[in-house]
Amino acid sequence: MSGTSERPQPSLTPETEFFWTSGADGRLRIQECLSCAALIHPPQPVCRHCRGDRMGVRAVPGYATLIGFTVNHRFAVPGLPAPYVVAQVALEEDTRVRLTTNTVECDPEQLELGLRMEVVFTRAGAVWLPLFRPARESAPVAELPADPIDPASMREHVRPMATTEKFEDKVAITGIGMSPIGRRLMADPLSLTVRACRAAVEDAGLRLEDIDGLSTYPGSGNFGPFGEGGVTAVESALGLRPTWYNGGGETFGPGGSVIAAMLAVASGLARHVLCFRTVWESTYAELVRAGRISPPSGIADSWLLPFGAVSAAHLLAQTAQRHFHRYGTDRETLGWIALNQRANAALDPTAIYRDPLTMDDYLSARPITTPFGLYDCDVPCDGSVAVVVSARETAADLAQPPVLVEAVGTQIIERLEWDQSTLTHEPQVLGQAAHLWSRTSLRPDDVDVAELYDGFTFNCLSWIEALGFCGIGEAKDFLRGGKNIARDGVLPLNTHGGQLSHGRTHGMGLVHEAVAQLRGQAGARQIPDARVAVASSGGLTPSGVLLLRADR
Repeated sequence: MSGTSERPQPSLTPETEFFWTSGADGRLRIQECLSCAALIHPPQPVCRHCRGDRMGVRAVPGYATLIGFTVNHRFAVPGLPAPYVVAQVALEEDTRVRLTTNTVECDPEQLELGLRMEVVFTRAGAVWLPLFRPARESAPVAELPADPIDPASMREHVRPMATTEKFEDKVAITGIGMSPIGRRLMADPLSLTVRACRAAVEDAGLRLEDIDGLSTYPGSGNFGPFGEGGVTAVESALGLRPTWYNGGGETFGPGGSVIAAMLAVASGLARHVLCFRTVWESTYAELVRAGRISPPSGIADSWLLPFGAVSAAHLLAQTAQRHFHRYGTDRETLGWIALNQRANAALDPTAIYRDPLTMDDYLSARPITTPFGLYDCDVPCDGSVAVVVSARETAADLAQPPVLVEAVGTQIIERLEWDQSTLTHEPQVLGQAAHLWSRTSLRPDDVDVAELYDGFTFNCLSWIEALGFCGIGEAKDFLRGGKNIARDGVLPLNTHGGQLSHGRTHGMGLVHEAVAQLRGQAGARQIPDARVAVASSGGLTPSGVLLLRADR
């Protein structure tokens, strides 16, 4: 295929030019470690397998196994009108190497996982994009490659605690606050942040002058609808004088600011750290539609963007599909999560979507990117959530019953790149979950309430299995009928409606709800005698998970 395409262009660097120009002679080229002969993708200056640094380039035949695909209906990309197929293939020469691509010359209805594929190229400006079609030399449908690390043995890779003294024992969550949460509030994001921060400080019984630390995610920068200006903006608005501050995207998930704050408090750098997370996606989208601001760029990853993989949905949908294939999970399995969250949201007056949702509603909703429909996706909203982390010895003098921290899980075990990571679960949940249980004597059966990240229904399923509330691959049975995850079930889940119905507050809303439950302050949705809660944050990106307990 040699026609010129108007697709988005990848970044062309001296290290990647060989890959993006390979199609000029119709041969696919992949970086090779000259020490161990492993293929490396994306290109790196060192081999992750043998740590050698002698790199070359190998031309490969271009045959691969189809290991994932999703039919995009929702997103539009120049040169790729919807619907189009975003796919992942594993190269036959080294199945550890996966390429995000598009399938061509085939009906999406005829695609199946394990199909043998072959590369063809299309020209897009100065580059040649490798696309894949069903191989003309047919072969039996193959088994999907195994994960480099078996999900069931993830705990074998957890690093033991460096000391028996835990920083978690030195901290407490003493205050929570939330701004109004809603659609198209048309409010300045910093004003939402200030409202949440003031509410959290007041809730703790502190004054703003008592706050000596600030922590946020993702911090200042060009984050479009996902921020308010970071520590700089909040410090300037409130006139604080922090002895410690933190802001950045490469942390323990969207709620990573809370774990970072705990480390600062435990080390003595601060006594009361104010953590905050602000989103204004709904208003941002309205301003884009009105032409008042530039549209968001979406994912800018050169290995994904040219193939229309512009949303986390495209990558996670393929992972969900592999879970379906391997374990028999189906759309109805995911539907029980969406229905549970909506039922819980009906009891929370701050939730955005509170109307009843049936399985028929869920299954008949408009498709986003298969197998995800509208109700598999969280709710873009405007709002801010804040949390105060304090030194434990101060907690007895404050206004609220403190919530103590039993353990955190943060270890990265899987690969970070979205399309190179865990095949059957959301990347960056298995390692962090295994790490959590290495830092406590409590076990999954001790958890009274779970607030698990649900940017998509499948995120939540991945956390359920990773944390051991059911076995790997057993979510279909655990979730069937929704009884186990209901408020009166064995694992009350996302009791305020989660991000699927309450609103996309990027993990901090889950921490807020966990604290409210452990204080006994959740009103009509309160889980009786809740003493232990787990709250997870993120996935795909590095993530973190918290095990919290009531001090009563």
